[in-house]
Amino acid sequence: MSKTKISAVVNTRNEADNIFDCLKTLGFCDEIVVVDMESEDNTKEIAKEFTDRIYDHKKTGFVEPARNFAIKKALGDWILIVDADERIPKSLAVKLIEIANLDQADFVRVPRKNIVFGQWLQHSRWWPDYNIRFFKKDSVEWQEEIHSVPITYGNGLNLEQESAMAIEHHHYRSIDEYFVRSLRYSNQQAKELIESGYKFEAADLIKKPMGEFLSRFFAGEGYKDGLHGLIVAMLQFFSILLIYLKVWQFEERKPIKGREFTRVWQAAFLDKFKEFRYWYLTVLIQNSRSKTEAFFLKLRRRLQK
Repeated sequence: MSKTKISAVVNTRNEADNIFDCLKTLGFCDEIVVVDMESEDNTKEIAKEFTDRIYDHKKTGFVEPARNFAIKKALGDWILIVDADERIPKSLAVKLIEIANLDQADFVRVPRKNIVFGQWLQHSRWWPDYNIRFFKKDSVEWQEEIHSVPITYGNGLNLEQESAMAIEHHHYRSIDEYFVRSLRYSNQQAKELIESGYKFEAADLIKKPMGEFLSRFFAGEGYKDGLHGLIVAMLQFFSILLIYLKVWQFEERKPIKGREFTRVWQAAFLDKFKEFRYWYLTVLIQNSRSKTEAFFLKLRRRLQK
C-alpha cells in the first residue's frame, strides 16, 4: 500500500522562540504549511529552514479564522494541525502514519500533554485534553469563534490516553504570558458571550470565577497537581472574572446601589460557600483512612446541604 500524503499545518504569530522546536518534530510529514499572521519577529525566516510553503494572513487576535485558510493551502490527503508551542513525539508520528495508511478513520482525537510552568498537568481538567488534530481533508472545518470545537464529518477515532500518544504542549511558561493571553482573548470571548444573548448579572462576577476555580481544583482534582494545580486554578479564576468584567464594561458599566447589591453578593457568596464546603468534604471522604471516618464525613456532607 502506497504511503498517504500527510500535510502538517502550523499557524504562527511571533513564534520565534517556539517554531524551530515545533517544525523539527514534523519531519515525518510530506509537507509543512506555515500560515503567518503578521509576525514582527523572525518566525518566517526560521520556518524557511523547514519549508518553502509559507503564506501570510491578516492578524486576527486568535487562530480559528486563519486555520481554515491554512488547511485549504495544504495538498495532502491527511491534515495534521499543530500549534507552534506543540511537539509531536516519534511514537505519535508512527501511529498517525499507520492510521493514514490503513484508512482507519476520517478524523482523530489526539490527547495533549499540557506543560504549564514547566510541569505536566495530569489533572485540573487539563488531561487528556482531547483535540481533533488529524483528519482527512474536507472532514473537519473550524468555526470562526475563539477556542471553538470544529465541525466534523464521518467516523472519529480516539487515541489511547497515554503519554506516548499525546501531543506535547508547552503551554504557559510564565505568569506574565498567562496574563497577556488572558487580556488578549477576553475581549473576543466577552463579545461572543454578548452575541449569544447573555445579559450581565452582577452575581456572575462571583459565581462564574468561583465555579471555575472549584471545577479545576476540586472536581478536576487539581490539588493532585500540587502547587501548580492551585496556581492554575487561581489563574483560571482570574481569566473567567476578566471576561465578565469586560461584558460589564461593554454594557456601559451600569451601577448597582449599595443596599440592592448587598443582597446580590451575599446570596452569591453563600451559594458558592456551600459548593466549596461540599467539595472540601468530598476530598476528605476520598482520602479518608477508614470506612468509619468516610461514613461520618458523608453524613456531615449530607447534613450541610
